[in-house]
Amino acid sequence: MPRTDPATAEAKPRSTAWQTAFTTVQEAEPPFIPTGAHAMTVVVEFPAGDPGTPPHRHSGPAFGYVLEGEMLLEVEGHPERVVPAGEAFWEPGGDVIHYQDGNNRDDIPLRFTVTMLCEPGKPMLTLVDDEELAQRKDRRAPRPS
Repeated sequence: MPRTDPATAEAKPRSTAWQTAFTTVQEAEPPFIPTGAHAMTVVVEFPAGDPGTPPHRHSGPAFGYVLEGEMLLEVEGHPERVVPAGEAFWEPGGDVIHYQDGNNRDDIPLRFTVTMLCEPGKPMLTLVDDEELAQRKDRRAPRPS
């Protein structure tokens, strides 16, 4: 096949698809991110009806997007809410307890992605014990009846 000299070849027009390719799903002002923090992106998959990760906290802010299913999300100070596929969520991390991230449906799996900004030298996720949950019960939003 003959080669075309790039200097004499007709330039193809550039695509303009990038101008409408972006859809903003979430904007947030996270807390201060310390120097040396690192980012970690994970995909989490819970089977139908799974309660998800036990109460925990993240050392830095976390930003997520539900790919499939419905997540039951509860972060300290906020009432639990359902986050369906196609919606984003975030939490500030630090001292805030993340109570729930389980599958809200018993008939389909839940799949979501989360990008976490981790404080240097600290784990991405730390479970919260029952004693601390009892000590902080006044910080949890009222539960649906």
